[in-house]
Amino acid sequence: MDIKPLGSVPSRRMPPESFTGTVWQNPIIEAPAPARIRCAWVRFEPRARTAWHTHPLGQTLHVLSGVGRVQLWGGPVREIRAGDTVWIAPAEKHWHGAGPQTDMVHIAMQEHLDGKHVAWLEHVSDEQYDAKANG
Repeated sequence: MDIKPLGSVPSRRMPPESFTGTVWQNPIIEAPAPARIRCAWVRFEPRARTAWHTHPLGQTLHVLSGVGRVQLWGGPVREIRAGDTVWIAPAEKHWHGAGPQTDMVHIAMQEHLDGKHVAWLEHVSDEQYDAKANG
């Protein structure tokens, strides 16, 4: 058993190479082998978002507060709200982030495959972000 006291793992501001806007991450767990789970609490300021990316074994997002957006490559921008849970299948190209006027906080959970949990791609353009969101 390993207990990490609150505040023992510092918050990380996420890098501009993979994010647009201000995004903070607080790691929850990066389990040792043979477990593969990685989980983090992530806060996006308004209009902040990830770049396009994929996960080799998929990703689950659970929205804790606010209103956000998520999009699969070639699909519509979808609005997500507190209480929503989103499953993104393995290798699906996608992005997620806050809404235009609100912060959004979610827990992101994914597993690694051969030590890799994400493949970062190009940034989401303002035009892509600003597309009308469907509920």
